[in-house]
Amino acid sequence: MSEVRATSPQLEVLPAAREQEPVMANLLELYAHDFSEIRGLNLREDGRFGYEALPLYWTEPGRYPFLIRVDGSLAGLVLVKRGAGISGAEVVWDLAEFFVVRGCRRRGVGTHAALEVWRRFPGVWEVRVMQKNDAALRFWAETISMFTGEESDGVAIEHGGDAWVLFSFESRGR
Repeated sequence: MSEVRATSPQLEVLPAAREQEPVMANLLELYAHDFSEIRGLNLREDGRFGYEALPLYWTEPGRYPFLIRVDGSLAGLVLVKRGAGISGAEVVWDLAEFFVVRGCRRRGVGTHAALEVWRRFPGVWEVRVMQKNDAALRFWAETISMFTGEESDGVAIEHGGDAWVLFSFESRGR
């Protein structure tokens, strides 16, 4: 009788090539669908939410698109950009968008993907989370604390008519 061993999934965070933009757009639709429950996003007339800034990730400097894969299969995306989305600071890294498909959540995929991205970009980071997104607030506070080795509570701020929690921390790279 052969022994069955549990193996941990192989996680990859890979730069997305320009020709993968349609894949990224599809993943952003899933992300927007999940997020619409919290943010009240509306569908356009074509039945899609859309993400107008996506093409900029291949044309503007300081923008980096990534695909998350688990055991070779698509599992999510990460969009990183230089310059803060809320504080206005130009010298920080901003986690613009971060999405893990539901079937891969609560398995460490999001945590490991976030840690990998932060290691790739040394410097000051900002991660913003809507205050009413309780699950995301817990996830980001725990993940950032794991990364920095310090408790991370974030700061409550108002931006664009919404209440956010802004986490700031530093990555020293790999």
